[in-house]
Amino acid sequence: MSQRPRASLGRILDDLGDSLLELVAGDPDHEGEIGGVVIHDPDDEPVHPPGALVLGVGVPAADIAGLVRDVGRRGAVGLVVRAPVALTPELDTAIDEAGLALLGLRRGATWAQLTALLRSLLAEGDVGPAEPESLGGLPSGDLFAVANAIGALLDAPVTIEDRSSRVLAFSGRQDEADPSRVETIIGRQVPEKYARMLTELGVFRDLYRENRPVVVDPTMLGADTISKQRVAIAVRAGDEVLGSIWAAMDGEVTPERAAALQDAAKLVALHMLRVRAGADVQRRLRTDLVSTALEGGLGAGDALARLGLGGKQVVVLAVSLPAARVADQDADPGGLGELDRVADALAVHLSASVPSSAVAVVGGIAFALLPVHGSGPDPEQRAARLAEDFCERLGARLPTVVGVGGVGSDVGGVTASRAAAVRALRVLRDGHHAQRRVARLPDVHTESLLLELRDLAAARGERPMGPIARLLDYDARNDSGLTETLAAWLDALGDVRSAAARLFIHTNTLRYRLRRVEEISGLDLTDPDQRFAAMLQLRMLTPRP
Repeated sequence: MSQRPRASLGRILDDLGDSLLELVAGDPDHEGEIGGVVIHDPDDEPVHPPGALVLGVGVPAADIAGLVRDVGRRGAVGLVVRAPVALTPELDTAIDEAGLALLGLRRGATWAQLTALLRSLLAEGDVGPAEPESLGGLPSGDLFAVANAIGALLDAPVTIEDRSSRVLAFSGRQDEADPSRVETIIGRQVPEKYARMLTELGVFRDLYRENRPVVVDPTMLGADTISKQRVAIAVRAGDEVLGSIWAAMDGEVTPERAAALQDAAKLVALHMLRVRAGADVQRRLRTDLVSTALEGGLGAGDALARLGLGGKQVVVLAVSLPAARVADQDADPGGLGELDRVADALAVHLSASVPSSAVAVVGGIAFALLPVHGSGPDPEQRAARLAEDFCERLGARLPTVVGVGGVGSDVGGVTASRAAAVRALRVLRDGHHAQRRVARLPDVHTESLLLELRDLAAARGERPMGPIARLLDYDARNDSGLTETLAAWLDALGDVRSAAARLFIHTNTLRYRLRRVEEISGLDLTDPDQRFAAMLQLRMLTPRP
């Protein structure tokens, strides 16, 4: 079998053309590999690697010809814009002059989906020896090539899915199936309504119990969008089910077809294990590089260069779960997986807008290194907006909090950015800003200083003294709650009504308790210095309710 270029325009159109992309004009058989994917931003000057594929997100029709000429001068091999595209003489001329291919993103597909698929295709073969390995005559780990080979063998469009019905790869000719298959390909996930029907019919139960193909009659599903019979088989590595192969084909499953699917499942298992091993290697390598870059020292400059961030301005994001959620994870041996999922989701989120960013979990925190342009507060604000978008996408199911560091242009700047991000993150993680999920250090500087003072006091074994000590001792002996009364009144800046409402007591009761506070502790609540001293001890040396 002849091996196609792993990162050419022709390869991308072969694998994605049916469902996501169409060729508008130009030569897709451009020589050489694609050097990377670049998101076009009219307000930012992107760095184009050689042979870039440019995604023209939101480019008006009137500006396409100009953008074609511009990216052509930068050495791009292709430009993707939203379809349909009217091919005018001006645009046709611009494409010829630029020597690139103009592609259209089909209706119903999103830019995020396209970006994820492109990066998946372009990343194939990045891990492993220089000479590509092969399994069963196909490039090791190349699930798209495997799907196309199985599709050709069965004469049917094929998908390879994981245990969660996420589409890992698919063959060509998906438009020959039915609307539900197209919906699955575009979303890279079997829609929940179909997955639920398959579960209720016992299809997944039979699929994972048997070592033979399982046939799904479309009439059993009762959906207008499903007209083709599905034939599926589980992909196993020993006793572990890795995923499944799904073919949309009519006709009887003959012994020959069944044998072909069983052989294909064994081959897919080898490739899926290779992909898993490659992902593990990449994750460990990236974690080591990110950790080295954040810590500073002799190897930090080299680590930044290997991450593609050498000589660039970088903002560090520090991402975690709230303290209560972290405590739950500590009690659950599998809890760290939740933070890994947050890191993976952050990497996908950033890949569309900041493709050269690096994300890894280091020391129980998910860090992201974002290359930025410009100086002053704007880069930090842009990074904060990206973090806020990310938190909104995750919603309440993963209530992440994000600290945003400053802009660093060298090793020292990156380590300082990390320190600022971690300080801001700690304030958010400990719940001192419940209404915030994203913060820069200037936003929470005072709270951060108070936390550090509390750490210092704890390290020195400091205990309350003077009036607060007398008040705490009286409360311990009489269960009177006077310390809580004083803290509520100080937090309310002396507003009796507000403090009484917080304590669910009458204002006269609060006034009486405050008089008792003065009598027992010796505090003069009219003295601003004594009030500040009391507030400081209550904040630093006593647990907050």
